[in-house]
Amino acid sequence: MSDTPATKSGFSLRGPGMSKFLEVYGIILVVVMMMLVLAVIKPEVFLSAQNLTNILKQNASLALLALGMYVVIVTAGIDLSVGSIMGLSMVCLAVASKAGVPWPIVLLIGPAIGLLVGWVNGVGLTVLKLPHPFIMTLGTLNVARGLTYLISNGAPISGLQPEVRYIGQAYFGLGLPPPAGIPASLILVAVCAIGLWFFLEKTNMGRHIFAIGGNPHAARVSGINVDQTLVVVYMISGFMAGLSGLLLAGRTDSGFPNAGIGIELDAIAAVIIGGASFFGGRGTVLGVLAGVLIMGILRNGLNINNVSAFWQQILIGLVIIIAVYIDVLRRRAAVRR
Repeated sequence: MSDTPATKSGFSLRGPGMSKFLEVYGIILVVVMMMLVLAVIKPEVFLSAQNLTNILKQNASLALLALGMYVVIVTAGIDLSVGSIMGLSMVCLAVASKAGVPWPIVLLIGPAIGLLVGWVNGVGLTVLKLPHPFIMTLGTLNVARGLTYLISNGAPISGLQPEVRYIGQAYFGLGLPPPAGIPASLILVAVCAIGLWFFLEKTNMGRHIFAIGGNPHAARVSGINVDQTLVVVYMISGFMAGLSGLLLAGRTDSGFPNAGIGIELDAIAAVIIGGASFFGGRGTVLGVLAGVLIMGILRNGLNINNVSAFWQQILIGLVIIIAVYIDVLRRRAAVRR
């Protein structure tokens, strides 16, 4: 029997081509389907320019956290400290801003603190030879949160410089008045996502990160400096958390010590929903962003339909369980092959 054009191209409805297509783009189809459903149920609310812009703006900080968490999860690790790093970064830059420190330096404070705490996580994990990053990052979660309360005295610090607020509040283009248009925060997320994609896909260090997630022993035997790479991985996660803190501080015009409590769980959820594997070595930047959108659209859809916040927590928890179970099934199928 002769090959059909679809077979010749390596793509068939029931063959590996379709499986590969769904693996790469299936998560995007989920986002589109969710949007279509909400567009039918509440078109006048969900499809408004203001609502769609708000979804993007409100989830920009989570997107940055999830991108950093993704790099960690690719190595089969986890970083529980990102929420505390976000809060510490916000409070420190707010204190500096109120003290009259020049705004270019204030903008660097959040990411710099994130880099420092990320370095502590990476060095602590590798030098102390701890059995799992859960332990190290759980410790820094508490240390960073404690420092946040000490520095702020447990009270919010408001009144940031206009340049600091700009990154979280500015809008661009489309001829629409705020709060419609393209948020500056969305442009920052896009730049970070493209940069991270290039780093992971086009550089030797990026390939080493995936290799460590696939098999750390084999990576070490092949000559990869696993410890050094892991330090870089946790520094990236910390940097993204600090940048996320800067973004949220600009949006809220304050540094508040409770910022980021529990958000590390949302970041982990977005990465796993986006198709990355808890077992490491697998995932895409596009999938992570789609995972963030799924959580954001789900929350937005529940809000505009007046669903209780308690039910929202239950539904998102169920989505996370389903996503992890799908990952387990995918891994079992791969082992059988």
